[in-house]
Amino acid sequence: MSRAFRRTALLGAGLAAVLTAGTIAVACGPGSGDAQARLSVSDGYVPLPALPGGMGAGYLTVRNTGGGTDQLVRVTSPNAGSVTLHSSGATSMSEVSSLKVPAHGTLELARGGHHLMIMGWQRRPAVGDVLELDLTFAKSGTIAVKVPVKPLTYRPGS
Repeated sequence: MSRAFRRTALLGAGLAAVLTAGTIAVACGPGSGDAQARLSVSDGYVPLPALPGGMGAGYLTVRNTGGGTDQLVRVTSPNAGSVTLHSSGATSMSEVSSLKVPAHGTLELARGGHHLMIMGWQRRPAVGDVLELDLTFAKSGTIAVKVPVKPLTYRPGS
């Protein structure tokens, strides 16, 4: 084998190794393995509706420890006729079709901001009851949670 041929073969093998390593780095690089949302739900509660059988609100926190965003697109409950997503501003409240769950972030459903509106109760709720909520996300599927019914005046942390 000639010296020139060996040099060309070694350069070709080296170039192939570098290209292979580069392809693997792009395929497994930052974001690709961590681009999925990893969701958990906590701190949920429903204040007792002010009027018997009236509309109720629901509050909770969705944490996303993954690198991908997701959206809460639907909530249902076997305990209620309908559950809708709402957002409140300084002077108004409106129904929204989805709520964003940011990568490495949280979606807070809290008084005065994003929240759930619960209507058509199957039976009148009482303090201490537990309500099942089925939260459906655009990418992560459905997460079922159970949230307690609290007094109307309940404030987390108080």
